[in-house]
Amino acid sequence: MSCSRNLKNAIIALLVPFPSIIFYLTFLNHYHSAINTNNTSFSSTLWTWCYHHPLLFANALFFINVNLLFWLIGQFQSSHWMIDPYWTVIPVMLVHYYATHPLAQYDLWRSKIVILLTWVWSIRLTHNYFRRENWQWGAREDWRFTEMSQQYGKQWWWISFFAVYLSQQMFLIGLSLPLYVVHFVNKPLSIMDLVAIVVSLSGIVIAHFADTQLHDFMSRNNKLKELGKPVVPLLDSGLWYYSRHPNYFGEQLWWWGLVVFSWNLGHGWTFVGALVNTLCLAYVTWLVEDKMLKKESRAEAFRLYQKTTSVWIPWFKSFPSQVKNKNA
Repeated sequence: MSCSRNLKNAIIALLVPFPSIIFYLTFLNHYHSAINTNNTSFSSTLWTWCYHHPLLFANALFFINVNLLFWLIGQFQSSHWMIDPYWTVIPVMLVHYYATHPLAQYDLWRSKIVILLTWVWSIRLTHNYFRRENWQWGAREDWRFTEMSQQYGKQWWWISFFAVYLSQQMFLIGLSLPLYVVHFVNKPLSIMDLVAIVVSLSGIVIAHFADTQLHDFMSRNNKLKELGKPVVPLLDSGLWYYSRHPNYFGEQLWWWGLVVFSWNLGHGWTFVGALVNTLCLAYVTWLVEDKMLKKESRAEAFRLYQKTTSVWIPWFKSFPSQVKNKNA
């Protein structure tokens, strides 16, 4: 039964983006047909709008294909699991959409670098997602969605559209604005592009090692449970020795690195997406830590961990004696 559900969810997840892909390829076909026949305008007002408004076009595809279709599938399955794996896929789809849009004008090398980095980020995060889910499709939804469904009860069916999907559109489109700028501003590479590469790549590497250390820690604890032995209350080694949430820190570095690309191209306003994401992660951090403190088996150890270890940015520990002096 579990294998059958896994296969069904995999098929659904692989097929679900096809409406957007087919519609966009149809648009490109109409555009190239118009160019080949020396027709300076599209025969359809719809295609003309898609041509002149690439960012709005991306939002329209997101709203129909993700917000509406994913939401309907979530209603049928009573689980909004699919937005999690697609969080890692949508930026890849967006960067290729921006790069292939007829109005796109960009430096080819910057485009190749950004596309490659986006793929590396996506593969890392997708691998981490499926590793965490034991390589299953749709085994569970995000625990925050489950808690909200319990909180809102019978009203959750419509609230979920805004809380799970419309909010994700604002986040993902906002975070991906630098990908748009990179492909619609044509300026030669500069030293700031190197800075952007270093920041983005550092974020990917830090997040990878942090998530791998967390996965190994959870795996060891699961084995201890199976053997009937006491588990280790918290992870405080490796990157987690210097930060309570190094995976969140790495993820933020990635998005802020993209902002450096667009800032260098004269569009620093795109920082708004990364800023909103940082504020959101601050709230998620509070939720995760509150959840940790509610577990009696690790509450005391985690309180000490909070006092001695930086929240996000990896830094040297404050030892208990220093903490006492600060509180004195």
